[in-house]
Amino acid sequence: MNEVLAILIAVAGGLAGGLVGVGGGVLFVPALAIFLGLTQVEAESTSLLMIVIVALVGAYRQNGYGNVRIRQALIIGVLSPLGVLIGVAVANNVSERALQLSFAAVALFFAAQLVRRARSAP
Repeated sequence: MNEVLAILIAVAGGLAGGLVGVGGGVLFVPALAIFLGLTQVEAESTSLLMIVIVALVGAYRQNGYGNVRIRQALIIGVLSPLGVLIGVAVANNVSERALQLSFAAVALFFAAQLVRRARSAP
């Protein structure tokens, strides 16, 4: 793995995530797969660990501004590992192509929702 490229991906992904609030996986997974040559499963798995660190820093800073809803975060945080266990099992039993297409579909869905909300905002 090219360490300099990994550092650039980390800084760019962290900057974009902190600036516009996008999930790190939306940026990190494609970057790891395209620029570092990781498989889809490797990119997703690596991104999951990276997101934990990024999320902790972001949540800490945003909590200082009063923007974190602790109760909702705890509920989602406690229940999310159940979904992760299911997702990992599925990811390891479907084709690489199916994972790539699924990831692209989810990214496009969220992009469309963001565009729709931005266009309807006053």
